[in-house]
Amino acid sequence: MSAVLEVSGLKTHFFTHAGVVKAVDGVDFTVSKGEIMGLVGESGSGKSITGFSIIGLIDPPGRIVEGSIKFNGEEIANAKEERLQGLRGNRISMIFQDPMMTLNPVLRVDTQMIEAILAHESVSKQTAWERSRDALGLVGIPSPEERLRAYPHQLSGGMRQRVAIATAFLNKPDLIIADEPTTALDVTIQAQIIHEAQKLTKQTGTAMIWITHDLAVVAGLAERISVMYAGRIVEQGGIDDVIDRPLHPYTVGLLGSVPTANRRGKRLFQIEGMTPNMLDLPRGCAFGPRCHARTDACGEQPLIKDIDERSLRCFNPQRAAEAVK
Repeated sequence: MSAVLEVSGLKTHFFTHAGVVKAVDGVDFTVSKGEIMGLVGESGSGKSITGFSIIGLIDPPGRIVEGSIKFNGEEIANAKEERLQGLRGNRISMIFQDPMMTLNPVLRVDTQMIEAILAHESVSKQTAWERSRDALGLVGIPSPEERLRAYPHQLSGGMRQRVAIATAFLNKPDLIIADEPTTALDVTIQAQIIHEAQKLTKQTGTAMIWITHDLAVVAGLAERISVMYAGRIVEQGGIDDVIDRPLHPYTVGLLGSVPTANRRGKRLFQIEGMTPNMLDLPRGCAFGPRCHARTDACGEQPLIKDIDERSLRCFNPQRAAEAVK
């Protein structure tokens, strides 16, 4: 399959009075046409900033300082704002965790969805309205005609999120970046959204990056997974390989803390310590202070290496996995 997105050596740093925050520090991945890639990690790992970097929504004091972002072969890292505006909402869409980052509180839903279509296509207003209505139905909104006439404040939080998701699907983009889009939804609607996302990628060839902390969601949705920690991808591979046989101790810890992965009555596994201060990262491997299998070698920064058809950033993968088990 052809690559829709190629991210190479991406570094996005924030220059604050307290120091430089290396929110994204050398990230590499590729997303192919029709593929869903899960980007997983704790809060503060850099996964959302990676998504914002791709779509060009990094505000000062942050900026992309190094690396390449190729979208359909075109370099868009630090591209001009005019070019990025032509891509956003058209060829690249983003679903935010907070739907009010997408919706304007003073405009009706139909006005916003119709504008999203007419900004990029020359179709009649009636056609745009019908597409908006159908998109709302696609994400499980009852009485879509009535919801189109509503203002965002008249909808529940979950309903607003579904409107935001429907808006992202409107123009059938080449790439959708979904930043924890189902967090506010109940499990029934969450399952429906995931099903529709999978169907969309198969029907239209849309590529998708699904950013989440929920490994259970990714396991049933994505084909590949990238696990982030402290601004770097520490493990990357096929979803079955990583879920069934994780090699990085952080991935093992994340999976061990999922309730369904534990026997009834057994204590959940807990990753010791706290996420590091991004202004003062530990020397060497950032996960080292929390790792069960730390050795003297971990005082240096591990390089990415390929093991069993996956990329890994760890000196002692097998030993680490056994130690956590």
